[in-house]
Amino acid sequence: MPFVVTDACIKCRFTDCVEVCPVDCFHEGPNFLVIDPDECIDCTLCEPECPVEAIMSEDDVPEGMKEFIELNATLSRQWPVISEMKEHFPDADEWREVKDKLKYLER
Repeated sequence: MPFVVTDACIKCRFTDCVEVCPVDCFHEGPNFLVIDPDECIDCTLCEPECPVEAIMSEDDVPEGMKEFIELNATLSRQWPVISEMKEHFPDADEWREVKDKLKYLER
């Protein structure tokens, strides 16, 4: 099962996960990262690197976040690959604990 980025990443966009990915399956949008499910090799390296715990196995995505499975697949076909770590957003720590951030997603 591929891994999925959930709403905890929105407006934070920490890229620690990108640095450890051996297959460059992450894609970058304006304020969110997604994982290409066709490229993800389920290596689990990214999951513990995420400081906001936004990454999880598709099997572990909670019922209220299932839409992120399709969102990752769709947006990974539209957004460019990111393969190097970048600075997170300056206000990322303020957004770290905010819940239900889907409404802030920029496409």
